[in-house]
Amino acid sequence: MLSLSAYIPEMIETRRKLHHHPEVAWTEFLTTQVIVNRVRELGFKTVLGKALFDEEHVLGREPTVVEAAMARSLKLGMNPKLLEELQGYTGCMAVWDTGRPGPVTALRFDIDCVNVEENHNDTNEAFRGGFDSECAGLMHACGHDAHASMGLAVAHWIHDNAEQLNGKIKIIFQPAEEGTKGACGIAYSNNLDDVDYLLGAHIGVSAHLHEVAVIRSGFLATTKMNVSFTGVPAHAGAAAELGRNALMAACSASMQVMGIARHGQGDTSVNIGTLRAGEGRNVVPVHASIEMEVRGKTAAINQYMQDTAERMIRGSAESYGVQYKIDVMGKAESIVADEDLSNMVEEIAKTVPGVTRVFNIKGCTGSEDCSLLINKVQSHGGKAAFFFYGCNNHGHHKSDFEVQDTESMPVGLQIFVESLQRLNGQH
Repeated sequence: MLSLSAYIPEMIETRRKLHHHPEVAWTEFLTTQVIVNRVRELGFKTVLGKALFDEEHVLGREPTVVEAAMARSLKLGMNPKLLEELQGYTGCMAVWDTGRPGPVTALRFDIDCVNVEENHNDTNEAFRGGFDSECAGLMHACGHDAHASMGLAVAHWIHDNAEQLNGKIKIIFQPAEEGTKGACGIAYSNNLDDVDYLLGAHIGVSAHLHEVAVIRSGFLATTKMNVSFTGVPAHAGAAAELGRNALMAACSASMQVMGIARHGQGDTSVNIGTLRAGEGRNVVPVHASIEMEVRGKTAAINQYMQDTAERMIRGSAESYGVQYKIDVMGKAESIVADEDLSNMVEEIAKTVPGVTRVFNIKGCTGSEDCSLLINKVQSHGGKAAFFFYGCNNHGHHKSDFEVQDTESMPVGLQIFVESLQRLNGQH
């Protein structure tokens, strides 16, 4: 069996390649090409395109944005045959079947970036290393480049050690985690129906370099919504009474939603992220739109926030005589991880060279759509766990985000590999 150190150079090289060309949710075609080419080279079967999702539950995928990304990827060297095979969907599930009896274990790695302009100066490790983002306004500022390349390193290890493994392993390279868009369609597909164990992880967050945190429970349930208002145009001076003001409806709804009474049984959050409206200074605004989110400690509390927000939006539209439409663009849930699987991750983490602190988190804040995959696996009796492997990141989604890849990523790789050895190894 090769030492894990043999897989680290390729993992780091791939991470930096992906960091150099980041792609946002549902547009990760070149990223998917890197993944698919590698796992097929290693002998994995692949589940791609519409086969990876239940299309009715795909969230936040905008066809015009996807079409533009497909055209752009072709200009940048995308294989036309693979692009056709993807059917307009990004992501991949790589499947290794040992042919021997044993559990089905799924590992989840997300692959998309965020809309952040990277620091292009010496304060940034990627700039100093020559792999900072070449895409204006886009950056892997949440570490998903590290996640995706780690998934490929695990795949390489599985290939090399297949004779010592039992059962089946599924590596899920999930698109569109940002905005909690990508997991829902996978969770509602049949791709997880046979999974006995699922492991997910994230670099950084509340774990610093040389630390590992095991998430025992938490994440905030969330719903991401786009709201559009459509009014009636009129001359603002000559005939304002004939108009119906979509801008004012959106403003009214925004002010009310931001004042939703908080829930006494757990944490809540609400945010109006954008408000766009109007056509000109002397025209009663016909169109307005807001992008917003609500969150809650539990699904029930989040539903309270969502229902209240929808009632306020409906009331504001009625008050101003405009039409409205709400589109759910993303969602995630809270989790309770399985104790024995979490204990296993904790035990492994304590043996990883360089790890100086291992701790548990109960009541983790933030949201993570891997929660949908976790809850799906648990719903049919499977078990799931989630952990953070640390880095000194300066804050996620910020222009100076960094991960110290040569120190941080080997920790996550060893935890995933040793977990596979315990769950699917020949004993």
